[in-house]
Amino acid sequence: MITNTSLEQKGNNFPNELQSFYKEKDHFFFTSENGVILKLSVLRDSLIRFRYAVDYDFQADFSYAIAPDFTTGYNELSFEEKELEYVIETSKLLIYVNKSNLKVCIADKEGEIILNDEVGFHWEENYDQGGNRVKMSKVSQAAESYYGMGDKASHINLKGRKVENWVTDQYAFGKDQEPLYKAIPFYIGLHHQKAYGVFFDNSFQSFFDFGHDKRNVTSFWAEGGEMNYYFFYGPNMAQVVEAYSSLTGTPELPPLWALGFHQSKWSYFPDSQVRSIAQTFREKQIPCDAIYLDIDYMDGFRCFTWDEERFPDPKKLLEDLKSDGFKLVTMIDPGIKIDRKYWVYNEANQKGYFCRRADGTHFKGKVWPGECKFPDFTDPKVREWWADLYKEMMSDIGIQGVWNDMNEPAVMDVPSKTANLDIRHNYDGHPCSHRKGHNVYGMQMVRATYEGV
Repeated sequence: MITNTSLEQKGNNFPNELQSFYKEKDHFFFTSENGVILKLSVLRDSLIRFRYAVDYDFQADFSYAIAPDFTTGYNELSFEEKELEYVIETSKLLIYVNKSNLKVCIADKEGEIILNDEVGFHWEENYDQGGNRVKMSKVSQAAESYYGMGDKASHINLKGRKVENWVTDQYAFGKDQEPLYKAIPFYIGLHHQKAYGVFFDNSFQSFFDFGHDKRNVTSFWAEGGEMNYYFFYGPNMAQVVEAYSSLTGTPELPPLWALGFHQSKWSYFPDSQVRSIAQTFREKQIPCDAIYLDIDYMDGFRCFTWDEERFPDPKKLLEDLKSDGFKLVTMIDPGIKIDRKYWVYNEANQKGYFCRRADGTHFKGKVWPGECKFPDFTDPKVREWWADLYKEMMSDIGIQGVWNDMNEPAVMDVPSKTANLDIRHNYDGHPCSHRKGHNVYGMQMVRATYEGV
């Protein structure tokens, strides 16, 4: 059993007695004597947000994950102060906040516990990198199962597993290998035929333990940032996913051809091989809607260029493929080759669009073209510039799809497989290091690409 005393001995801190409480509309603020503030926000009848501040100080409330068109609204909201706890009630939930330690318990209207704190919120100083590690632990029900977290190379039920969110290029990964290509800190818990969801909105390196270290405890924590999570109640899984999607946004409806068979390998060149592949599909009457070009179509792996020997007339190739019912999808990576004869590099270098390290120098890393620099896609000006780069490829040549790759960002010949942690990101006006920006780097590159195509 984890006790407050044992956690103290391990350097952990946790909220103590409630010092004050106040309410602002649908936001409830609980402050402990040692400076922890729990801000509990009722967004909908079954959607609750929990934020924790240390030393009375909340961080800037900015997230790439929340949909800009998300709306709040509920049918019922009331609260009551009791001797030992506060009770907040919606039409779907009962939420109890303990006055002695700010622990939270969430139940349905029949009083059945859906999710309750074990140790609850706690934190420790991160002496290696600065700031705090923020942690949350919940009681795991005996028959509870867990799902989600994006693509994990394990059983669909995550019970007994520990997973990591740190976007990593893992070629030829094996069973249970961590971390992988995505960071999706959202899981669904299911017990007694009732489902709920938790979304941990923190882009730092994070971990989720679904009863791996302690069978009856589920916990999640991050190497920095804020303990900021959303709770969704179903009671069925479809309702949980619907609520999560309304909060974080839904994808664009893809074109019909995107749902067909796509042919891709590393790699098709020259253009005669692409034509041969297309002809063979049609001759053998195998349905196929798209063919992919990997990095070998480029001039020396320089993005937004064509190898003129391998692909002397890409526009004619596109026209011929289109007439035969094929779309062509091309690869674009974030690494921009350091080459003063390369127009993309020169533009970004002159405009100051590349990522810089803490000492002000540009970050450099080896990828397919050799030594490269990397645009800071968390800067709105960089995203706008990147989007404009697609005009020739999409409008003039006629490319119908783009494949963004290597945007973990992947860096070769270094143990970490990625960029230095001391890189400074704009983060849309909220400057931060790569510790915070790493897991959203690829997301913001794809955002810029989407705006350009």
